[in-house]
Amino acid sequence: MDKGSYFDEPAEAIPNSGGMDIEAKLTESTTSRAGAVWLRVGISSIPLLASIILAFALKAIFYPWAVLLVGLACSAVLLGCTHVVLEWERAVVLRFGKFYRVAGPGLIMMAPFIDSVTATVDMRIRSTAFKAEHVLTADLVPADVDAILFWTVWDAEKACTEVRSYERLIYWVAQTTLRDVMGAVTIAQLSTRREQIDKEVANILEAKTNEWGITITAVEIRDIEIPEDLQESLSAEARAERERNARMILAEVEKDISDLFVEAAKVYGDESAALQLRAMSMVSDSVKEKGDLVVIPSSLADAFEGLKKLGASR
Repeated sequence: MDKGSYFDEPAEAIPNSGGMDIEAKLTESTTSRAGAVWLRVGISSIPLLASIILAFALKAIFYPWAVLLVGLACSAVLLGCTHVVLEWERAVVLRFGKFYRVAGPGLIMMAPFIDSVTATVDMRIRSTAFKAEHVLTADLVPADVDAILFWTVWDAEKACTEVRSYERLIYWVAQTTLRDVMGAVTIAQLSTRREQIDKEVANILEAKTNEWGITITAVEIRDIEIPEDLQESLSAEARAERERNARMILAEVEKDISDLFVEAAKVYGDESAALQLRAMSMVSDSVKEKGDLVVIPSSLADAFEGLKKLGASR
């Protein structure tokens, strides 16, 4: 049976986190050390099987039980000095209680009685869900922030010798860091600067955990909850802000249009022909839309009168 970590704590000290429970269930369903255990037992059983065969062969001239005892003792010793480390794991080996080496992956051999595998560290990227409850933002708005942390162990020696339980420590450090960062931003910045906040929390955690042999891959804020009464007030404030912006844009547009009208009036005042062309264009547009006939008085009728008089004189 595999040995537990020397920094294990009682189960009641583990933080109550739904994300950690889900992660543990997924880990149990996707990975297993059963094959490694059976391989270790099988290798350790070789001396015992050999002693049984030898006992049956020498039962006429020797005491068979003595051979069996020797085989059993050899199997016990071999079981204590062999260990199977999976591809994604590293084993921390101690010699006389002091750190000796980090071994693995594969089958590792140790000196009997003086070496021991005290901890097996998973080197894969792991996720830890954590939550900052009732944290006050910079504008004194209470909020519950739910986030997830992605991290990995890069130095198994430091992770086991510098801290007692790095998994539990990661949880508490991430929670306190998130509370500190949330207290420096407003509730509006939580939604507009979420990526920047994620990077800020990740950088702070990286600086704290790097000396423990742990590196932070990413931090992602999943959900932000605020009281319902504050949600209504913030929603009303947002609507008022949007309406204010819309009115300001409309006023700016009207100002620009009025400036254009002033410039057009100056042009029409200086050039009367331009005003006449504009009037004719407006009349033409109205005729195209409605399909009516428009009669416009013009001096061209005087020319026709002149032609009529000329024909009568002839």
